[in-house]
Amino acid sequence: MEIFVVPTPAATGSVAAGILAAVVRSKPDAVLGLATGGSPLPVYRALAEHSVDMGAVRGFALDEYVGLPAGHPESYAEVVRREVTERLGLDPARVSVPDGGAPDPQQAAADYDAAISRAGGIDIQILGIGHNGHIAFNEPGSALDSRTRVENLAERTREANARYFASPADVPTQCITQGLGTIMEARHLLLVVNGADKAGVLAAALQGPVTTDCPASVLQRHPHVTVVADEAAASKLLPGSGGVNVRVADTAVGV
Repeated sequence: MEIFVVPTPAATGSVAAGILAAVVRSKPDAVLGLATGGSPLPVYRALAEHSVDMGAVRGFALDEYVGLPAGHPESYAEVVRREVTERLGLDPARVSVPDGGAPDPQQAAADYDAAISRAGGIDIQILGIGHNGHIAFNEPGSALDSRTRVENLAERTREANARYFASPADVPTQCITQGLGTIMEARHLLLVVNGADKAGVLAAALQGPVTTDCPASVLQRHPHVTVVADEAAASKLLPGSGGVNVRVADTAVGV
């Protein structure tokens, strides 16, 4: 595992975008795992500034709310359309999001997991981390080998996401999420983290025990993880602990 520590949240977007651009240049039809949320979204804005052809790229979103009407501005289908597909010039037919409006969400989840496998798996999966250690919407208690499924959202997660909705009561209670086992099958994991409020959970995930109490701790078992964190988020990491290589980075990094 390698961690790049940068001064600001804007720099995390630039560094992570450089990594993604390098992947696409080396494999123009790369399969990207797409995350939304406060930390990953600046990555796409920075990636749009790179002169890289994204037309053959395929994308799979990490998750989607269950029960939002089609076209709801806070559905991840709409966020991905606005922030990723249109911004980067991806082919909409090659970008997939779980169907949170399906009559049978459990079957939709299983179908989505199978679609990722048929595509040959994810080349590089972008991730954020929640305050309770979730990645995607794998809440504490999620099995470390879990597959794409319907998940109940923790109250802490709903509170964190309430800022995107008119009222906290409007935040859905369920989602379809890629499972931890699904995520771990990606060939490269790229975790982007910003803010002092994430410092404790980031340290627990990367240097604490691997436990279902902190789902992101499963990343310690993956052979190729890159973390890009601002100084505030990285402030509780112990250099050299747990085999983690912490480096100070600039905005030209590509791995």
